[in-house]
Amino acid sequence: MNPGTVLLLFVFAYFIGLLVISYFTSRNSDNQSFFIGNKKSKWWLVAFGMIGTSLSGVTFISVPGTVGKMTAGDYAFGGFEYYMMVIGFFIGYFIVAGVLLPLYYRMNLTSIYTYLGRRFNVEAHKIGSLFFIISRAIGATARLYLVVNILQIFLLENLGVPFWVTAFVLLLMILLYTFEGGVKTIVITDTLQTSFMILSLIACIVYILSNLNLSFGEAYAILEQKQYTHFINTDINSKTFFLKTILGGMFITIAMTGLDQEMMQKNISVDNLKNSKKNMLTFAGTLLFVNLAFLFLGGLLYLFAIQNGAVYGDGIFGFKGADGQISNIMGDDLFPALSLGHFPMALSVIFIIGLISALFPSADGALTAVTSSYCVDLLGLNEDQQKTEKQKKRLRMKVHLTFTVIFFALIMVFKAINEKSIVYLIMEIAGYTYGPLLGLFAFGILTKFTIVKKYSILAVTLLAPVLTYLINLYVTNNTDYRIGVELIILNGFLTFVGLWLVRSKGKIVATT
Repeated sequence: MNPGTVLLLFVFAYFIGLLVISYFTSRNSDNQSFFIGNKKSKWWLVAFGMIGTSLSGVTFISVPGTVGKMTAGDYAFGGFEYYMMVIGFFIGYFIVAGVLLPLYYRMNLTSIYTYLGRRFNVEAHKIGSLFFIISRAIGATARLYLVVNILQIFLLENLGVPFWVTAFVLLLMILLYTFEGGVKTIVITDTLQTSFMILSLIACIVYILSNLNLSFGEAYAILEQKQYTHFINTDINSKTFFLKTILGGMFITIAMTGLDQEMMQKNISVDNLKNSKKNMLTFAGTLLFVNLAFLFLGGLLYLFAIQNGAVYGDGIFGFKGADGQISNIMGDDLFPALSLGHFPMALSVIFIIGLISALFPSADGALTAVTSSYCVDLLGLNEDQQKTEKQKKRLRMKVHLTFTVIFFALIMVFKAINEKSIVYLIMEIAGYTYGPLLGLFAFGILTKFTIVKKYSILAVTLLAPVLTYLINLYVTNNTDYRIGVELIILNGFLTFVGLWLVRSKGKIVATT
């Protein structure tokens, strides 16, 4: 049997397992099961499952690829520089646990953007939700595109399957097992999928060390000698200057976790604040080790490739073909190219299952979260007294289906763009789309002013990203300095300043 066919059979068997779990977890489910799991989720299950949601296919594929020197736009990555951003993530999780989680539990929120409505007005509530939906839809489909493209290039293209069919089938799979249960289902499935992803990571590290006949210490020493293990970039003008990435990572976590309905939806599904904090901090500590392991794997992948004939040439890295051309496998192509072309079949199966396990937690959570936010924040489904529970459920399912179609369209857009290094692209997009959320929540929490003038919040939150883009463009074209992940800080600051300028003077409200 064709190796590609064997791998596909394992993918479908894995999916059938998810459907079985979905069937048992979604029985007797209602809208509250879908939105917040009836607040009965176990904190340790949520913590473990969130590892998969946070890492996703981007970490699984992109992070190992950043270890070797590469070029993507103006970026020049190498070594373990990405880990400085992980340190920033870690700090950010403590801020989320100490500031935002208590706020959400005190207000007993289903959607975290309800806070903006109570703190400011309906306009702020809907704008916050809309920015989240745009942010999460773009970020999730970028991650989806990465995995779909890998499956297409390395498995399905040779079988004559078009890209759009691959994307459609994978989205259909995700739709089927999240359609009824929502958060109640994905808390369980994310735990399973995180387990498979970490198993794949460990298996690949063990195999490469064995194949190269190296111990962990010997491998690290070789990577250090080849300058693959440097953590700190001291060039202040670089986009990956270590202080930029630490600060940027911290604010990205506050925005992309603490102000993100998908991530918070799972946290506030835990029964009480104390356990939710346990979940957040356990998850934060675990990510330090898991991300370091992925970077170590990235270094091993480069060593393994060189041992098996890969070479550098003209700024690219790969295997020389019969025509003398080097097939570039740097960045996002490195891990799949080696796993599916140079690893034994058993390990290829483990890689594919790990890849799918990295895909589903981010995709299922995103689809559920944007559906929840649209229904609760924009349609006001929870407060609608005119509709029966059955009618509400039917409407929620229609919204769920509609967003599946939107996700499919966005994947096709990313296919047209054909970006080769998704991890930093997602961070840059987040800088523009999550910045207004960061500024809105900061203004609400740090000040006592309110805003009553109609459309003023809308004007500020639209203008801030435009100004951020123009500033970034000016700096790039006129100076040696490069704005990196601190873009989100600039955008959030401009939003905060804009809200300060349009505040209602003399109209003070109590801090929520």
